Amino acid sequence: MHAGELAADLLRQTLWNIRRNKLRSFLTLFGIAWGIASLVLMSALSDGFRQGQRKNMSQIGDNIVFVFGGVTEEQAGGQRAGRQIRLRESDIELIRANCPAVAVISAEHKTWDVAARSATNAGRFLTVGVNPEYLKLRNLPVELGRTVSEADVREARRVAVLGASVRKQLFERNPRPVGERIYINNYPFEVIGVMSEKEQNSSYDGWDNDKILIPHTTLLRDAPSDRQAYAEHRVYGFLYRPADISKWEEAQAQVRAVLARAHGFSPTDKGALRIFDSIESAQMFDAIFNATEIFLGAIALITLSLGGIGVMNTMMIAVAERTNEIGLKKALGATRRRILLDFFLEGVLLAGLSGAAGLALTLAISGAVNSLPLPAMFAGLPIQWKTLALATLALGTVAVLSALPPARRAARLTPVEALRYER
Repeated sequence: MHAGELAADLLRQTLWNIRRNKLRSFLTLFGIAWGIASLVLMSALSDGFRQGQRKNMSQIGDNIVFVFGGVTEEQAGGQRAGRQIRLRESDIELIRANCPAVAVISAEHKTWDVAARSATNAGRFLTVGVNPEYLKLRNLPVELGRTVSEADVREARRVAVLGASVRKQLFERNPRPVGERIYINNYPFEVIGVMSEKEQNSSYDGWDNDKILIPHTTLLRDAPSDRQAYAEHRVYGFLYRPADISKWEEAQAQVRAVLARAHGFSPTDKGALRIFDSIESAQMFDAIFNATEIFLGAIALITLSLGGIGVMNTMMIAVAERTNEIGLKKALGATRRRILLDFFLEGVLLAGLSGAAGLALTLAISGAVNSLPLPAMFAGLPIQWKTLALATLALGTVAVLSALPPARRAARLTPVEALRYER
């Protein structure tokens, strides 16, 4: 018998056995199918939350580190603990010159509750002084018009980019206010752009929709947060991106060392600087999601293994029910290898059909979930090819291990034993 004829004969025989033992076959098929579906869906669920977290963090900026002054906890250089560290503009230049692991760095200049008004409405908003380096780090896309340029910063122009909510408040009936005039701290500014509306659920200084962006040189001149801080060239904080994401610890150590020398505190003093490293945070979340994925995957593998036991039991019962058939085939010349192959392939086919049904169920569920409106922290159920490959490997292993014992039992029967067997 050719391979194609053998496969067709096995398929007909398996389907006939499924029809003959409907309940038992359904439970077997369901066990394998649900095990495969669980394995893929649990991995997809973990990936969905992982990608959702990364997407949420990218609303602020990709792979950036925030540094703010803190309070020393250790004595150093003859100075007492409990001293407040105030960051300055000169610190930015020191880091640029002495921290090769830092690619891009920018100071943060901002003033809260700045009065702004248009011809029709007014309000008080967080006003941020920006420059091209800051815009490379922060995710502040402009939907209309343009963003703040190097020339705007160099010439300290009075130009402004409005957050989506600010635009709605100052220009409720004008969705395209580019070119319009507003007054910030009673100084006239030209609106050059409007930021894209964001669906944020995390921030460190407020929602980007509620901000006004102006050149940082203009902010320091027209609306500084504190006149003394301006005179001392102090900054609210700064942010940077490492040159190599995999070496974020090296970049952080270099920054700490430079600032420790400049401000007279110990590089090991964790309280002297308040640092939020989004790369470190992402790795922490990845570790949590990896542990969760392993745990859920182990549960899914147990479910799949139970399904494999169901296949083995079904095939063992099939061997008992078809003992006379086996004896007849052997009496007519069927070899032990042929009997082994028949039952082994039948068990593998049964497990394969179950697995295919499970994968189809998985794709249907993921497609349905991904078509729904999703929350900001959840990216749906992305099915990765690596997960499908792992599921296929697990299915193949379970299929072989569940089909082999019944097949070997059938092949060991002698014609005399088989023909003499009565159910």
